[in-house]
Amino acid sequence: MPTTRPWQRMMILALAGLLAAACGGGPSGPAEGTPPRERPAPSPAAGAPAPPAPRGSATITGTVRYVGEVPPLNPIKMDADPGCAKKHGSAVPSEVLVLGENNAVANVFVQVKGGLPAGSYPTPGEAAVLDQDGCRYSPHVLGVMVGQRLRILNSDGLLHNVHALPKINKAFNMAMPATRTEAEVTFAQEESMFMIKCDVHPWMGAYVAVIAHPYFHVTQADGRFSLSGLPAGRYDVEAWHEKLGLRTESVELTDGQTAQIDFTLTR
Repeated sequence: MPTTRPWQRMMILALAGLLAAACGGGPSGPAEGTPPRERPAPSPAAGAPAPPAPRGSATITGTVRYVGEVPPLNPIKMDADPGCAKKHGSAVPSEVLVLGENNAVANVFVQVKGGLPAGSYPTPGEAAVLDQDGCRYSPHVLGVMVGQRLRILNSDGLLHNVHALPKINKAFNMAMPATRTEAEVTFAQEESMFMIKCDVHPWMGAYVAVIAHPYFHVTQADGRFSLSGLPAGRYDVEAWHEKLGLRTESVELTDGQTAQIDFTLTR
């Protein structure tokens, strides 16, 4: 039998290694009987929607009241536009501070500000409505969810313009002559209160908040609010008023519980 030279032995070993790699063995592949290595699970795609947030059966209710001397508030003067003035048979009260019985405060925006579990909430199919009626915006304060339609009406049959002044969402200045009775907008990002005004009638103003969840409420003349469908947990609840500022209270909720928070506003 011929003698194998050293350089021949090296070539044989190299060929054996290449054959083993091609067949899935050796260091380049799993040995026979070894299970294949598991691949890591793919990470969620960027921009994928968040899973739905849990809903619950707890409720937060309460009342907002004003304490202190009520400041004198001049009525709104609409004489600059006779078309506006003739829509009212008497003086038009100021919207800066609207008080009901026992100094309950209207136009306070109450929302859950902290403590909500992670997750997304469905966008309401029903549009929110902001009307220009009697040369005033109605309602004076409102909230919409991110992506929810906001219908803007012109019930006056007069020239208005809707000038929105958000800082995060896209601002716009939209003319609404008498012949244009309706428009529609949406807001793509969550944003705290911003103003919508009419440059034609400078006394006209409304405030809009864009919220990522449904737990908000605007008080009426009775000052009451209710935030329902919350899961158990600890929450921070915020009350906002255009002149009286912010107040925050915290509450701990269990399933099915109704807890009460009362806010007191003062100058």
